[in-house]
Amino acid sequence: MRPALFRRSSTPVDPGPSTTEAPDPTGEVDGRPSKNPAAKGRPTPSRREAEAAARARAKPARSRKELAAKERADRKARQDKVREAMKTGDETFMPKRDRGPVRRFTRDFVDSRFSFTELTLPVMVLSLVLQYSGNADLVAMGTLVLTTMLLLVVLDVLYLRFRLRREVRRRFPDEPFKGLTFYAVSRSLQIKPWRLPKPRVKIGARLGEDYR
Repeated sequence: MRPALFRRSSTPVDPGPSTTEAPDPTGEVDGRPSKNPAAKGRPTPSRREAEAAARARAKPARSRKELAAKERADRKARQDKVREAMKTGDETFMPKRDRGPVRRFTRDFVDSRFSFTELTLPVMVLSLVLQYSGNADLVAMGTLVLTTMLLLVVLDVLYLRFRLRREVRRRFPDEPFKGLTFYAVSRSLQIKPWRLPKPRVKIGARLGEDYR
């Protein structure tokens, strides 16, 4: 009689899960999305994942040429923002010298008045044309026109400085006057449609008190 240890069991043995499963047509393995990019039914990436992928693609420049190109693109983007701000009046991207209520009031004060200083460039061109005409009478006329214009500009600048300081002192008693006269005169020298930031008021307009 054979020992019980060596007896053959009549109970069938479970071979366990098969290691050669057929591919799931849904693109899932064990309930998880397949790593195959062509698989169907994979979850759509979230916004956070998409932004992380975009940041990963924005790698730093690997060469001097790429770095120079990136710096040029950044500089152009900043210049575009400044140019647009000068047209729209948005002080967020304006140069520092154009920001603040005092500079805003100064621009409106200059733009709201007629100024002989604005005519300096056209009159100078006319005077040069007359002086180079070769005619003695026209040369004398050109000299007279230029001299008269310069005298009017000096008087206009003095009057502008007096009135501007008085208004700024009344509206902004705690603000300094440093650089304000030069800022106003340099703006008044420009022809009004060419001024930047763009004028907001017309000639003769009454300025409000809400500049704070």
